Amino acid sequence: MTRLAVFIATVGYCGYFPIAPGTVGSAAGLVVYLLVWWAHSRPLESALIAVVFAAGAWAGTHAERYFGGIDPGPVVIDEVLGMLITLAFIPVGWSAAVAGFFIFRVFDVVKPYPANRLERLHGGLGVMADDAMAAVYANISLRLLIWLLPSWIH
Repeated sequence: MTRLAVFIATVGYCGYFPIAPGTVGSAAGLVVYLLVWWAHSRPLESALIAVVFAAGAWAGTHAERYFGGIDPGPVVIDEVLGMLITLAFIPVGWSAAVAGFFIFRVFDVVKPYPANRLERLHGGLGVMADDAMAAVYANISLRLLIWLLPSWIH
């Protein structure tokens, strides 16, 4: 059970990347988003967000025990969720997806209120909730950027 939880929490061990594992996890999130983009299905997008959140909360709780700390670095399933929420329900091309990637990374690092409070939630719920909130901010920011610069980013 612990092996499966660590595999999920680290997104197939992407979280073990020695430099910037959160950025690598976000890049993995872009790959997962590619499946959503290809399917053009809002119900699939919603279901995938819910499944990743639930699986991440479960796996994050086990991974915290395994790694012996709160929101350990190798746990990057929250970054995958963050990318899915950042790009959720926005019909984007590659330029907007890449912009969303960078916007999410900023909000994930800065963690404006209430994201900084949500990371205090117990176990995997806290692991996932703070990144979900940061991604909501990134989604709104990306929408604003697309509205302000429609010819540059789409």
